[in-house]
Amino acid sequence: MLGGRTNRLVALACCPMVYTTQHKAFTMTASTTMTIRVSSETKLKLEQIATDTRRSKSFLAAEAVSAYVDRELDIIEGIKRGMADAEAGRVVPHDDAMAELDAVIEAAKARRAGKA
Repeated sequence: MLGGRTNRLVALACCPMVYTTQHKAFTMTASTTMTIRVSSETKLKLEQIATDTRRSKSFLAAEAVSAYVDRELDIIEGIKRGMADAEAGRVVPHDDAMAELDAVIEAAKARRAGKA
């Protein structure tokens, strides 16, 4: 009566489940080769990350350099904007800025004291 269905249930109950995943390879459209020097400690750490994440050291190094370059460019751009503001006179005197910060801090302390 149950026939094949019983066999299938027994097979499902006794056999481990196998899951597979598929990873797409990251390819950079236009890449170039660079040689860099790193400390032995950094190399070992990179190898550990590569092993743990199943990524190549080259992939991880390229990702790290890319993130660093993007972050540094953002910082430099912010500095340039600030310098342009200063040159154009779009600044707040130090004493005025500190007075405003002190007022914000005092207001926060007052709110905190009121809730305590």
